[in-house]
Amino acid sequence: VHRLVTYIFVYEDLISLTCGAIIIWYFAGSFEKNVGTAKHCFLTIVFAVLSALLYLLLETVVSRVSEVEDAKGFMPVAFATLGVSTTRSRMKSTLFFGIRLPVVLVPWFMLCIAWFIPRSSLLSNLCGLLAGEAYGLGYCFCLDFPESVGSKLDRVFPFSLLKRIPGLKYIPGSLGERRAFESS
Repeated sequence: VHRLVTYIFVYEDLISLTCGAIIIWYFAGSFEKNVGTAKHCFLTIVFAVLSALLYLLLETVVSRVSEVEDAKGFMPVAFATLGVSTTRSRMKSTLFFGIRLPVVLVPWFMLCIAWFIPRSSLLSNLCGLLAGEAYGLGYCFCLDFPESVGSKLDRVFPFSLLKRIPGLKYIPGSLGERRAFESS
């Protein structure tokens, strides 16, 4: 059961680790700014488990047709956060590599680009994207918790400890606290 989460920490070479670090920094960082650190940590685990379960379900079918790369690395979770961000975005279109695209198509183009990253599993990235899209569209509403719970989580261990670490940027759980944090 622990492998449903620990696969996100497995990297086989420096290139996939570097690509994973860039994806974590870019996509997960902006997602954390929108939801807060405590909720981001919770959703990281949820997206890892949902992606892994969906991967296990689809892998048996897909492996009959084609060879499937093992799920590893943080990219499925990053695709889940990207899926949530684009489905809940108020923007209709965005500039993507110099081309104006509808926002909802950006993760699908990124999935095509990620296909070329060495030792990246297209199926696990697709599962992450589908899990994020499902959460973003509200199909996983039972996994969402209100800002008041996020604000309470900010005051308990380990999140209370994270606030005190110098140099670490902790994002509060409630929208009002996040706005005050951003303006300071």
